[in-house]
Amino acid sequence: MQTRNTVQRNAVLHTVQAMKNHPTAEEIYLEISRIHPNISRGTVYRNLNFLAEQGVIQKVLIPDAADRFDFNISEHYHFKCSECGRVFDADIPYQRNINEKVADKHGFSVTGHMIVFSGICNSCK
Repeated sequence: MQTRNTVQRNAVLHTVQAMKNHPTAEEIYLEISRIHPNISRGTVYRNLNFLAEQGVIQKVLIPDAADRFDFNISEHYHFKCSECGRVFDADIPYQRNINEKVADKHGFSVTGHMIVFSGICNSCK
């Protein structure tokens, strides 16, 4: 199926790429609405989910908090500070062998994994 590359979708993509701080959908909407005041939240949210489904951006699922969006689509982990709520990339190597270990032990067909570490960042210590 062919999809159109709309002005709204481009605005969403460019905003995620420019923010570089794992923003929430609401933060992205607020940033875009400063330039495009007629854009709706629904349009921003739909385009974020579309771009994530297409693998153009990464949707980071944060337990007990709003999902975040990441322009970095490489396999990597995230850290969420329990004090300030900031989400950022964890600077550790991605462990591909975890997939095989879980598959071997539990008989699952594992296609990937996402880990979000939680704790207190250096700025909040």
